[in-house]
Amino acid sequence: MIKKFLKLFLILDLAVVAFCLVQGEMIWLMNTQAAFFSSLVITLGSYFGYKKNIQKRVENTQVDVDEPDTIDKMEDPYDLYSELNEQEDFTKEEIKEIIKEEKKKLRSPTQSIKNTVFSFGAFSSVYRILGYLLLVISFFYLNNNGLFDAIPFLLGLSVVPIMTIVMSFKMKTEDKIESENS
Repeated sequence: MIKKFLKLFLILDLAVVAFCLVQGEMIWLMNTQAAFFSSLVITLGSYFGYKKNIQKRVENTQVDVDEPDTIDKMEDPYDLYSELNEQEDFTKEEIKEIIKEEKKKLRSPTQSIKNTVFSFGAFSSVYRILGYLLLVISFFYLNNNGLFDAIPFLLGLSVVPIMTIVMSFKMKTEDKIESENS
């Protein structure tokens, strides 16, 4: 999937380069390329940081297969799908109370601090930090040398996020069509 995105980004970037060269706009070319590559490095850094974070969480999560969790008890109150087939019936009030308790667990301050600590690695990904550093350095370089133009710089920055959103919607619709056809 990441190769699909990179291929599309590079094709689009080559189109921008060709446009700038044909028009003879070297300042536009420098601004769009500096912003594009910074945005690309930031996006890839975020992706790899979050991917690594999720993999660590999956590795560290212990699941007790023998004991059903609260949601399993609610979805299968008669325990029809397990080996023991013990019956346990929940009233509406009990279900509401169980849901409230689970929500309290998720909203607790300790849980939010725990989530922040676990996701800090994704926030501080080396690639992401390098991308932001590249963005700041390229901005100051262009600005200090009188080459900065805000419009092409912002266009270069926006290519990666916009195309990521477009590709995500396209992939979701393709998946939806495939699931309807199956």
